[in-house]
Amino acid sequence: MSDSVDRLYAAVMAARSADPASSRTARLLRAGRAKMAKKLAEEAVEVVIDAMHGSREAVIRESADLIYNLVVLWVAAGVQPKDVWKEMERREQLFGIAEKLLKASADTEMPRASEPRRKVVPLEARRARKRR
Repeated sequence: MSDSVDRLYAAVMAARSADPASSRTARLLRAGRAKMAKKLAEEAVEVVIDAMHGSREAVIRESADLIYNLVVLWVAAGVQPKDVWKEMERREQLFGIAEKLLKASADTEMPRASEPRRKVVPLEARRARKRR
């Protein structure tokens, strides 16, 4: 699969200089990160809905759209597939390929030196602050 994503990444990189009138990817890249993130979220929701309805074929189609929009966002954010593969490899070595960190251990995990430490704030707390 990584070969397919790498090819998609190369195609999206090439589309950066394409005419937005003829390239959906160029239009999306020029729309800005907020639009790209919105499209990514929309596709993720569509995958979830189709999965809940038990529609295997729809999950496949929407998953392809989700991956496409993720790669477009990667290009805009300066993330290369190899960066993601490296992180996946790191996690595989620590926890196994299909394991997920428990929430408690994720909250206490020390950030890497190159990353700022982020405070975890419950969503409800963020909403309350916005209302004030």
